[in-house]
Amino acid sequence: MRVLLSTIGSRGDVQPVVALAAHLKRLGHEVRVCAPPDFRAQVEGLAVPFIPVGPELRSTGKTGMVAPPTPQQRRQLIETTVADQFTALMSAAEGCDVIVAGGYLVIAGRSVAEHLGIRYVMAAYCPVFLPSPHHAPPVFPMLGDTPGSADNATLWERDQHKYAIFRDPLNAHREALGLAPVTDVRAHLFTDKPWLAADPVLAPWPPTDGLDVTQTGAWILPDERQLSAEIEAFLEAGEPPVYFGFGSIRAPQDLSRAMIESARALGRRAIVLQGWADLSLVDDADDCLSIGEVNQQALFKRVAAVVHHGGAGTTTTAARAGAPQVVIPQHSDQFYLADRVASLGIGVAHDGSTPTTASLTSALARALEPEVAANAKGIAGTVRTDGTAVAARLLV
Repeated sequence: MRVLLSTIGSRGDVQPVVALAAHLKRLGHEVRVCAPPDFRAQVEGLAVPFIPVGPELRSTGKTGMVAPPTPQQRRQLIETTVADQFTALMSAAEGCDVIVAGGYLVIAGRSVAEHLGIRYVMAAYCPVFLPSPHHAPPVFPMLGDTPGSADNATLWERDQHKYAIFRDPLNAHREALGLAPVTDVRAHLFTDKPWLAADPVLAPWPPTDGLDVTQTGAWILPDERQLSAEIEAFLEAGEPPVYFGFGSIRAPQDLSRAMIESARALGRRAIVLQGWADLSLVDDADDCLSIGEVNQQALFKRVAAVVHHGGAGTTTTAARAGAPQVVIPQHSDQFYLADRVASLGIGVAHDGSTPTTASLTSALARALEPEVAANAKGIAGTVRTDGTAVAARLLV
């Protein structure tokens, strides 16, 4: 079978697709990945063909606020994004039997599959991307969203309108391919039979009329890399440290200082992931270590707690490792996952997206309580690891 896996976004969007690609390749299937150019080395490192789409995204992770685009800038960005996707996917899907769209921004995927007469599957990474009266849609503060600002039905209606900006450029390309126009862009992209590539304990799907959702479990890429000698030496030099990281998203101002000072206030050492935000240490004291790309699956088993932004991948990895969590949500599904971590008793949802030393110290102190650590250890054994195998069986 020949499979095209495509996604748009940062590492949290790409990593699950890479995991599924690796599993399909091990089963002997022909697989290709279409994703932002930042991830070429990772995909090609697995000997999987890579087709870039859109611009590099790493610059979006720098610390600090960015003004929302003007309506004209936003319209131009959307038109460019959609055009780039149709160009890349039309080429990448040649000879394929199925297109799997990971995440929620693969605007061209279904249309290209329809034009080529092949199967199309959309997979969300969190329940909040799929409409249901049981939860609110993802939160995007830069678009004026605030958590809990209205009832779920109203919020889902607003969410549907957010996709309208894609309708005209999408339909222009569909017309060029001889396809009928789309009126409800969100329903078109997600279909009425989407997959949910999320763990059923961390992020369960509530049965909802109108959607036939298949929950596969999270798509996790096994990481066999050894921790560096520097990290090993730091871990062995004292009690388990607190891990701080914001992955590949933008970080609030002065986050590094708040992180390190909160750990020190509780007598803890700290490991700080530089990430795309280039987080750095505030001094050269030996109680803190700055690191780059790392095997989180190995590291999280040896830390006292994980403080992060609430991305689905990091949340799942920390839960698998049995590490207590402090989630500082910034946007999208991160607010939902912060609430899930808190409701499961495996960590703390930070109140607000911009922590201070005092607020983060308070949240971290609660996460380090013995009861939370015990809950985190208990949940660890329930997190499924067969998500890619389930997805592969469904494809075949």
